[in-house]
Parts: sequence; C-alpha cells; structure tokens
Amino acid sequence: MRIPNPPRPYILAETNWKAIQKTKFEVAVLPWGATEAHNYHLPYATDNFQNEAITEPAAKLAWERGAKVIVLPNIPFGVQTGQLDIPLCMNVLPSTQLAILKDVCDVLVRAGIPKLVIFNGHGGNDFKMMVRELSFHFPQLFACTLNWFKTENKSGYFTHLDGDHADEMETSLMLEIQPSLVLPLEEAGDGFVKKWKFKAMQEGWVNAQRAWTRASKDTGAGNPYESRAENGRRYLEAVVSKVSDFFVDLAETPVESFMIEE
Repeated sequence: MRIPNPPRPYILAETNWKAIQKTKFEVAVLPWGATEAHNYHLPYATDNFQNEAITEPAAKLAWERGAKVIVLPNIPFGVQTGQLDIPLCMNVLPSTQLAILKDVCDVLVRAGIPKLVIFNGHGGNDFKMMVRELSFHFPQLFACTLNWFKTENKSGYFTHLDGDHADEMETSLMLEIQPSLVLPLEEAGDGFVKKWKFKAMQEGWVNAQRAWTRASKDTGAGNPYESRAENGRRYLEAVVSKVSDFFVDLAETPVESFMIEE
C-alpha cells in the first residue's frame, strides 16, 4: 500500500479544514496558466507545469521562513484570441477572467485574507487592468499581478534571448520539470516568428492582437535547439528564490506600510 506524503499546509488542494481553521493566512497565490500549442515538441500544459514548478517550492521556502502563504489551484485556461484557429487552444476571454477573479476575491475576503498574488504564467494573459477593477470592488483586499517570466533576465542562462514561446528558456525549463513530455529537439520547429511590418509596432508603442498562425508556422517563438535541462534548473532556482522573497516580503509587510516613507 502506498503511503502518501504529508499534505503541504501551504497548498490548498492538499491541506484540510482542520489545518485551515488554525491558520491566519496573509497571502493567497492564484496561479493562472494556459492550455495551448507550444511548437511541436512541448505539451499543451507547459504554462501550467511551469506555474506549479515555481509557486510550490517558492511557497515552501516562504512558509519555512514563517510567511503564511496559501497557493490556490492553478487555473489552466488563458486568453488565446490570437490562436482560435489552432485546435484545442483553450480560450477564455478577459471578461471571463475578471468574472472568475471577482468570485475568487469574494472568497478570500470572506476568509479574511488581505493580499492576493495573481501568478501569471502565460504571455497572452494581462491582469493589470483587472487589478485596478478589483481594487474598486474589493478595497479591503490588496491584489497584484506577477509575471514570473519577467523576474529573471535570461542572459547568462540561455543562448537565444529573443524568444517568448516554446523557446530555449521554456524548453530548458520543461526538460528539467517534465522531461518525459518533451519530444526530441530535432522534432521541434525552429520557432521563427515574422515581425510586424510597421515601425511603430516594432518599437513597441503600438500594439495589436497577433494572428499566431500568420506569424509562426510551428506556433513557437524563439529557437529551442540549444535547450538544456541544466540551464533550465539554474534559471528555475533563480526564479523560485526571487518569487519566494517576494512572498515573504508581502506577507510580513502591513498594507498600510507598502510605501517608502521619505
């Protein structure tokens, strides 16, 4: 008979009401990923696996330092409005995301949790304006959004730095996290992405929805061929460390003390 590991008290899906009733949580973490094509070689749930591989060890480190953090179940569907013609890219609209967030925030407020981190693992999700609206509806709850893929500069870990989807960074992470789900790299596409014709878009001061299959023949964005698990491990450790430090700082700091006094 298999003996299960003890439930982790900082993972909501594993803990129980007996433990929950005894704990005053300061920070709730809501991982939000996506289910989508990742070139030919990575699984559709890549963003969700990455969210789990970062939030769980980061919360563990924070918990061991005394931070009362609780990680909520990952939401696996993201905004895929540029990939509607790719089979089974599971799209939810931003308006749907906001509706879900409002319901989650209502639960957190009822539980007396004062801080929420929306932990984003998908480039197509953008929670910035939703955080503004949440502050209107739930003034007693501090909400922020964290894009983990912006926490650590890729330079020093990877060779190809200009990708952002199923690239060398993501592939290296998955070779470390879920190697059995990664196809041999020779089966991957090259991840070449066409750029916008307009200079304003190239410079970044005009933005638009990118039609993914017009931009990339393999759904990738970035060369994955030099991906290595060891590089993914080093990068993952750096990201987890930074995220954990933020969880601790957020948990330990009263909301009224968030600003630096001159």
